[in-house]
Amino acid sequence: MIVLIVIGVILAVVAVWVISTYNSLIKSREFVRNSMGQISAQIESRWDALKNMIEGTKQYAEYEGKTLEEITAKRSSLGRDASVADVENDNSLFGQAMGKLFAVAENYPDLKASQLYQETMKNVDKYEQQVRQSRMIYNDTVTKYNRIIQSVPSNIVAGMFNFNVEKYFESSQEKSEMPSWS
Repeated sequence: MIVLIVIGVILAVVAVWVISTYNSLIKSREFVRNSMGQISAQIESRWDALKNMIEGTKQYAEYEGKTLEEITAKRSSLGRDASVADVENDNSLFGQAMGKLFAVAENYPDLKASQLYQETMKNVDKYEQQVRQSRMIYNDTVTKYNRIIQSVPSNIVAGMFNFNVEKYFESSQEKSEMPSWS
């Protein structure tokens, strides 16, 4: 009888530990998803600022405005379940649009000098800084999550319930050569 009680207590302790660890893993994964959602929200704001610039560009150069609209049409909306690759692809499209916009501004000095252009560039810069900050927070959150799912003994529960290591945002050549908005 005592053996059954000891086994029952051990099973209860293990069950409580598994449930507690599982809930901790869910909480950490939700922090990662929330962090990606924050990045997505900042990226949407950055694109909104760029769309305002595209509208202003149309006043100066209809063809270039249409080209920029085609680039923005290629992008897909990001959300909290977006992957690092999805965000990197979006950043590539944003970089293309900004490159074309800079080229248009060089060809149309009146556009570059306009209040709309100046204000939009300030907004794009503000959102770009917020995207960078959100990425740093995301990477910190992923570090904490990955540490939990790879550490003993929580890695046992993580393996049982298919919790996977999340990818980080990494610095790339393209990001280090990004133009200054001002």
